[in-house]
Amino acid sequence: MSREFFTTRTVAEALRDFAPSRRTGRETVALAEALRRVPAEPVTSPSALPGFARATVDGYAVRAADTYGASEGLPSYLDITGAVRMGAAPAVAVGPATAVLMPTGGVLPEGADAVVMVEYTSETMPGTVEVVRPVAPGDGLVRADEDVTAGAVLVPAGRPLRAQDLGMLAAAGVTSVPVHACPRVVILSTGDEVVAPETATLSPGQVRDATASALAGLVLEAGGSPVLSGIVADEPHALSAALRAAVADADLVVVSAGSSVGARDGTAEAVAGLGEPGIYCHGLAIKPGKPTLLAECGGVAVIGLPGNPLSALVVFRLVGMPLVRRGGGVAAAPVEPVVRARLSRALASAAGRLDIVQVTLSDGPDKPTATPLFGASALLSILTSADGYLVVPEEATGLDTDTEVDVTLYR
Repeated sequence: MSREFFTTRTVAEALRDFAPSRRTGRETVALAEALRRVPAEPVTSPSALPGFARATVDGYAVRAADTYGASEGLPSYLDITGAVRMGAAPAVAVGPATAVLMPTGGVLPEGADAVVMVEYTSETMPGTVEVVRPVAPGDGLVRADEDVTAGAVLVPAGRPLRAQDLGMLAAAGVTSVPVHACPRVVILSTGDEVVAPETATLSPGQVRDATASALAGLVLEAGGSPVLSGIVADEPHALSAALRAAVADADLVVVSAGSSVGARDGTAEAVAGLGEPGIYCHGLAIKPGKPTLLAECGGVAVIGLPGNPLSALVVFRLVGMPLVRRGGGVAAAPVEPVVRARLSRALASAAGRLDIVQVTLSDGPDKPTATPLFGASALLSILTSADGYLVVPEEATGLDTDTEVDVTLYR
């Protein structure tokens, strides 16, 4: 096999065109276990919410017309005919020139169409309330279906559930949700120099497997279920066997492929034999991370990452995490937290290549200052020191000092 990269793609092309067909199945989970899970279908409300007209303020339920023209100098006087208790249906109604004492959240009595805030009232004599500000129909209350109408969509399909979504489902009495199963992501590390993290003493030339643990964290962040399948030696038959087993057991397979050209070529050769349609690209126009392989084998995505940890994690964040989300039914990419900053120094780049630059952020006179971090792609400390990263677009040949840039923040 040639040692030259073949079928190099831009990151934009890969995100647009590389779309393996596999999607996870469905399962039903209890509401308590549903946070960040992805609904497999829209969930609708079985009834209107809140289900009854209710007060949004402490005060008095009234007919709005009885308060028209009320002021400090010319109050409206209404007879108090009773009070509403929380959690109970009203035992009284509101008639002409009468009022009923209301707690926030109480059921609106029959005949009332507004609630006047207690701050605009005073009980001048027992059984009579003085109103000094008029209200319009609908003031101080919510309608029976103002929050949600019966049959309305509570949560859409394809958007991971948030804490507020769980609250809405609970309010509607929905206690379980049909969701996509979490994509099962098998992570394989390769390299004769790579040893397990628990190795107490390293021999000359050995490195602990840092990439697999970090990749597992990114898989979890994307909603997947990581499976660490250990370290495979730089031996073609061993890698082919490990990959065949992984593809049979996974929704997505990730290979940390070692740093040498030979290791990368061995991964490409092993992946090429896994099934159709095969390799989509062997090389991305990105720095760091050019020696990245993307393939689809029988519907299962396979990602071959560079061996250097920084390169591997940068590429997986940009390309791998979207694949995990898509396979797990996510309909649209989440909005990443971004801050606008000024670049502390000029950056060189090459046209036609996406550059991902790690930065730290510090206070500036009008905007934060983004300071680039440089170093070899084997240095994890660059990532752990960074507050986020900026992207130098493919069409740019660099960025000048003080250029305003968008920094995507690490959460």
